Amino acid sequence: MNLWMRRVRAVLPWVIVALLSSGAVLLAELPAAWITPQFAKATHGHVNLVEPDGSLWEGSAVLMLAAGSDGGGATLLPGRIEWRTSFWPLFTGRVRMQMRQTEAMPDAIQVDVTRRGATMTAGEITVPASLLAGLGAPFNTLNLQGGVRVSWTDWRSFGRDAFGQLAVGLNDMSSSVSRVKPLGSYRVVIQAEGAAATIDLSTLKGPLLLNGHGSLSQRSTSFQGTASATPDALDNLAGLLNLLGAPTGQGTVALSFAH
Repeated sequence: MNLWMRRVRAVLPWVIVALLSSGAVLLAELPAAWITPQFAKATHGHVNLVEPDGSLWEGSAVLMLAAGSDGGGATLLPGRIEWRTSFWPLFTGRVRMQMRQTEAMPDAIQVDVTRRGATMTAGEITVPASLLAGLGAPFNTLNLQGGVRVSWTDWRSFGRDAFGQLAVGLNDMSSSVSRVKPLGSYRVVIQAEGAAATIDLSTLKGPLLLNGHGSLSQRSTSFQGTASATPDALDNLAGLLNLLGAPTGQGTVALSFAH
């Protein structure tokens, strides 16, 4: 073995160490902005993480809801979404992140992503109803006020199939287009069952009565329901009922949507 080869063998381990160290530093310093566009892409611009700070491994951003991909009518959730990514699971082809919202989420959740699919542990988050305006009509027209509590079971997804339950509690809701306050409290339950899901709307209490059932799939979305009022509030809620749907009877309108 000549002198040149001996020198290469002596230096090679240190070169490998230097490359691995540089790679680890680059990974550790990947900016948080590297991950935030993925949320907008996956939700077609409806759910966004803006004002990112920190790194891919430990960072935060502000949650923004928007009615469309152009960001029109966007609203921001107070506080920040914080995340921490585990390093060693990456060597097994797994991304494991712990996430929480600083002001609205009491407990952190864990997101686990592999090539086969993704899982998210059960959790809940409480947000102001005004945040719903960012989703567009009819929420931006009604200008709802009140408390919104979103909770979910363990959520699993495999490709386009999802399994889990998402429940939305709308508590003591009111609207700027009605003098009746509060309008009531309601519950929306979305049950994901693979390639399709069902949605159920029910009234818990209040003078404005909302009920209905629908289905969601990759190809279509449909919902059929009714909106009505208790006899003592019918006169005061007549204008709001006309905004919600077409009359189907005395004091009752249809809640109908198909796409």
